Amino acid sequence: MATQEDVRRIALALPGTIAATQGFAFSVEHKGKAKGYVWVWMERVDPRKPRVPQPQVIAARVADQVEKASLLAADPDKFFTEPHYHGFPAVLVRLPEISEPELRQVLVEAWRCMAPKDLVAAYDAGDAVSGTTATVARSKPASSKQTHAPAANTVAATRGTRRPAASASTSAKRTRGPAARAGSSSKAKATRR
Repeated sequence: MATQEDVRRIALALPGTIAATQGFAFSVEHKGKAKGYVWVWMERVDPRKPRVPQPQVIAARVADQVEKASLLAADPDKFFTEPHYHGFPAVLVRLPEISEPELRQVLVEAWRCMAPKDLVAAYDAGDAVSGTTATVARSKPASSKQTHAPAANTVAATRGTRRPAASASTSAKRTRGPAARAGSSSKAKATRR
């Protein structure tokens, strides 16, 4: 049976880990941003009220949906998910059901998913010094959501492309409203007669 104290101890032993000051969450800094890898599960008790922390359950990042599915299938008593996490690479872990060595493995793998490659390589080589662990507090738990910029090739593809040049009458129609266009067409008919 594992506890939140076990989670805290194991997480803070991993290099570069940052503990949140509000809530129960741990992250690692990657490219200047805190990337959350384990946090307390916020359970929806009442659909009309905000989620509440469930201290007996943590959410831990996984590498991908395949790893998530394999953990869920391997031991549904320890690992589960909910609709909020569908499609997101994280699994919910029941702390009373998991042993400390299993918890360590889950947390290390979650940390690997979010840590910079050089930090993971140093950890794997055994060069990671326990003094490099960070306990810098953040005012809010690290967000797991990431925003994605448009792909460079789509931006490049739109650069340099221009609309075909419009004729004078077409550009006049674009700049004037429907009433002005109606008036111009009646003037054109009057001059043709």
